[in-house]
Amino acid sequence: MEQEEETATPTSPQPTSSEPTPPPSVSPAPVGLSQLEFSTLTPTITEYHTYSVGPGQCSSLLAQRICSPSRFVWSIVRRFDIPQIYKHFIRSCAIKGGGGVQVGCLREVSVISGLPANTSTERLDILNEEKKITGFTIIGGEHRLRNYKSVTTVTEFDEGGEIWTVVLESYVVDVPEGNTEEDTRLFADTVVRLNLQKLKSLAEAAMAAEMQNQGQD
Repeated sequence: MEQEEETATPTSPQPTSSEPTPPPSVSPAPVGLSQLEFSTLTPTITEYHTYSVGPGQCSSLLAQRICSPSRFVWSIVRRFDIPQIYKHFIRSCAIKGGGGVQVGCLREVSVISGLPANTSTERLDILNEEKKITGFTIIGGEHRLRNYKSVTTVTEFDEGGEIWTVVLESYVVDVPEGNTEEDTRLFADTVVRLNLQKLKSLAEAAMAAEMQNQGQD
């Protein structure tokens, strides 16, 4: 099917009350998703990509369509220990304590120079191999993205023999002092968007390589 660029769906303006707002309701399909995709993904969006966004926070949801089966995508996304495979601006990553990847483990990420960050300590919150869902929270480090929490879901579609995957990535984060909600969302959306574009390239290249190898057998 025709490829469309990923897009961000901003949250509604924040109230002035000190109490967190209730989770936003699922509204019209994010731009870039077909009606079929949105209808299929609505339960996933409701369960995993809906946040209680309080004053001084912002949230966003981005979507990326990838022309490959989900197994190629998930094999990359699931690697909490080596996010630099597809995430830009990461110099290195190591699991604290040297253990394996499991829910609750921590990774220490070093960021490349030129960004308003040096290091990031991140906790793996979810890694559901069956549903292809993962998520993490930034809990420390030298950066400005305080209380950043992200969830990524990978969903395969098969329509009329055509197979493709839609990746949804959402986040909620504190707005740094001296920044606006719009500035914060623009920065975070840009980073996520670049990562999703690279993920698309890697997954589609992996599928093409496998098909080429099968053709040579």
